[in-house]
Amino acid sequence: MNYDYDLKILEMFTSKDKEKVEKFLETQNLKLGKNIDYTIGVFYKDEIIGTGSLSGKVLKSIAVRCDFQGEAITNKIVSKLVNEAFHKGETHLFVYTKPENKVLFESLGFYNIAEVDKVCLLENKRDGIKNFTEEIQKKKREGDIIGSIVMNCNPFTYGHQYLIEKASKECDVVHIFVVWEDKSSFPAEIRYDLIKKGTENLKNVVIHKGRDYIISNATFPNYFIKGEEDVVASQTKLDVEIFKKYIVPALGINRRYIGEEPYCKTTNLYNETMKSLLPEAGVEVIVVERKKSEDKAISASTVREALSKDDGESLKKLVPQTTYEFFRTEEGKKIIEKIKNNNSRH
Repeated sequence: MNYDYDLKILEMFTSKDKEKVEKFLETQNLKLGKNIDYTIGVFYKDEIIGTGSLSGKVLKSIAVRCDFQGEAITNKIVSKLVNEAFHKGETHLFVYTKPENKVLFESLGFYNIAEVDKVCLLENKRDGIKNFTEEIQKKKREGDIIGSIVMNCNPFTYGHQYLIEKASKECDVVHIFVVWEDKSSFPAEIRYDLIKKGTENLKNVVIHKGRDYIISNATFPNYFIKGEEDVVASQTKLDVEIFKKYIVPALGINRRYIGEEPYCKTTNLYNETMKSLLPEAGVEVIVVERKKSEDKAISASTVREALSKDDGESLKKLVPQTTYEFFRTEEGKKIIEKIKNNNSRH
């Protein structure tokens, strides 16, 4: 049956709209998810029968009631979300979905990047991941031990510097991948620049912009995977799958360094999963004890806390001079003001 003449697609902005979408998603065994920028609802005779959301360049929480499936309603939802994303300047889009839904999104113009047991990642550009590997391959260097580190550096601390210096001493080449999703207090370009300035003396260190292929907590879905451990395990497996399928062969990587995690349960789970999976791809995992200041592990969150309190004395013990100097620039001062007015842990 063709329901088109009775269907309405509405933009959902108010708290009541959000509540209506959340209740519908519950019936579909889904959640709305975090960091949502835009949501639509599909209605049939004033009853919600479908929904979809947009978070930056990621399409999220797409669902259609079972008795309306097969009516091309998902196509309408995806088309509406894609048009909205394009309107906002986002043309390279991604979908995380269950493996059983992969074929549906492929029929809508998305291309599979990687798949693990509970999730697969697709993008709307046929050569997106190929272009990324070609970009990083331009910086390939030869050697026997090729190390790698994935970092957010929000901001760059003595702890990050210590980890990179250790890897630099133990490897012929070290490739640093900067998490590129801009959900951090310090924007990606600034984080990249701070790492670059803080490691200028290390001639065997190569820094890459992680683009969209180093998965971050901000982009990974929790809306169709239940339980924190399952979410972290699935995220790590997908991250490792992309890493070993594309990045490892592009650069000849055979070692990955990770910092010991004494505070964050989620990051610790991530580390344990990497230790289990990466050796299968011929990549040795090296866990490095965190550098300490006054018997406490140095972390970016401690730095942001010190910034929020104008604690200059603590900052000098936590960050390299290059990072400290950035704090004193006009751009740095603006970020510090935002940190002071923001309760987010990022």
